[in-house]
Amino acid sequence: MTWTIIVLVVLAVVLWGFYVSWRASRLDRLHNRAESARTALDLALVRRASAASELASSGLLDPAASLLLADAVRRVRQDGTAERDLAESDLTRALRATLGDPDFRKELVGGNGATYDHGAYDQGADRDDGAAELVAEVEAAAQQVFIARKFYNDLAGRTVDARRRPLAKVLHLSGSAKQPEFFDIDDALAGETIE
Repeated sequence: MTWTIIVLVVLAVVLWGFYVSWRASRLDRLHNRAESARTALDLALVRRASAASELASSGLLDPAASLLLADAVRRVRQDGTAERDLAESDLTRALRATLGDPDFRKELVGGNGATYDHGAYDQGADRDDGAAELVAEVEAAAQQVFIARKFYNDLAGRTVDARRRPLAKVLHLSGSAKQPEFFDIDDALAGETIE
């Protein structure tokens, strides 16, 4: 009978060890995925800033809009991490003001008979100067930021939830991994809802 109790206790300890190990490895995977998602978000933000900078220096915009956009890009590239979300939101607002200007859209499609419909040009929209492609690149980069931010924030939320579980807190399963921080910016270019 004592051997039975010893075997049951050893089995319970082994199962408990497997469970704790599984929870720790799950938490580690969540941290790694959140880090990868943050890197993807950073790359999407850099791509958007680069596309916006190219648009600002393209000569397609009036001088005031060009300066506004170039200044927003400069602040994104120079601001520290503490104020990065504000600078990125300012860049979104500058892009929204620039791309949402009806005069800019009319001038962009010009007299070549092309029509513009919420980010998609019809097949007759070929322009010799590549303006349509540049605007489409900026809008695609902005959409990628929107998607990457939502994906990162979802992973950050799941990681924070896993870290708050009692077992993870008591046994300090997250180790020395830094808790991911949410990255909330205004990233809607048009009439999209901001979450």
